[in-house]
Amino acid sequence: MNNLSKLKKKILYRSMHRGTKEMDLILSNFVKKNIDSLDKEELNELDFLLNIDDQVLYKWYLNQEIDTFIPVNDITKKLKKFRL
Repeated sequence: MNNLSKLKKKILYRSMHRGTKEMDLILSNFVKKNIDSLDKEELNELDFLLNIDDQVLYKWYLNQEIDTFIPVNDITKKLKKFRL
């Protein structure tokens, strides 16, 4: 198994086991739909994003005010547009 495959497995697992059901649903569905089309840079951006606390991500996703910086990149743009 190469490093890219390991990273994809890690991302898939972490997207499904977040801690809050809302983020489990949003992130796992986003990852399942997009993971095979993401390049290495996007996978690294997604990996970084998955390290952010659920409450912060959920507020950011709903366009509520947050104190934490969420980078603007291809992944965050795609996730913002994603709907279940």
